[in-house]
This record gives sequence, C-alpha cells and structure tokens, in this order.
Amino acid sequence: MSFQNPSPAEIKAFLLRIRTIAIVGLSNDPDRPSYSVAMYLQNNGYRIVPVRPGGGEILGQKVFARLSDIPFRLDAVDCFRRSAFVGAHVDEAIALKVPAIWMQEGVIDEAAAERARKAGMFVAMDRCMLKEHRKAGLSNSRPPPSSSR
Repeated sequence: MSFQNPSPAEIKAFLLRIRTIAIVGLSNDPDRPSYSVAMYLQNNGYRIVPVRPGGGEILGQKVFARLSDIPFRLDAVDCFRRSAFVGAHVDEAIALKVPAIWMQEGVIDEAAAERARKAGMFVAMDRCMLKEHRKAGLSNSRPPPSSSR
C-alpha cells in the first residue's frame, strides 16, 4: 500500500491549527528553499524553530542541534533533509510526541511516514508547506495565538 497525503481540506485545517514549527535542516543561506519557506512561514505568523548542528541564529531564532534540545512544545516538524536521513528525525519526533511531521518536496520515506501514522501523527510527504499554505488561500493570514499549554 502506498502513502496517501492528507486531502487539501485536511491540510488547510492542519495549517490553521498549528503555531510552532521546527524546521529540520534549515539553512542560513537565503538562496536555499528551506530559508525562503521558513521566512514565508514566519511572515505568516508561525513560530519557526531552526534545527541543525552548529548553533547560532537563523531568521532571528535560536538554532537547536536536535529536536530533543527544544525546551518547549512543538506543533509540527518540517523536514528539509535528504530522504536517506529523514527517518531518524521522524523517529525523534515520534519519541517526543510531536503531533505532526511534514516532509518537504522530494523528501520521501514511506516506512518513516507509516511509523509516524501508526504513532497517531498528522503526516504529509513530498509536499511544500509554503505551496500548500498558498493553495489553501491562507497567505498573510495568521494562525491562532498560542494557547498556554
């Protein structure tokens, strides 16, 4: 059985309910897709959390080496890693009970997606969050404010 992405309506509902997104593999190079997607999401009211080795800041946000280093709740993990490496990030997100995993265009790992689904996560694969946000008609809208959890 092959992976099926959520419907456009399910993706729109997901994008409306999330607020804080860890972006694994976020580059500090403005010419990289991960940077432009993160900047777009940030400009549309989402809190982005860069995840990559090396520390520092990207787009004014502290960089964390691993998902497990982030000291607050995440609503989703958006992966900009090669398919061969994404499974470990999916497994870390499952262990941390993050509610959703998103694998960007070209990032495909059906086994990892299946593990995430079995763990009860919302899963999108081989999709661009920026493009899906625009397709859903949500550009320049703001997600709901963070609730105190």
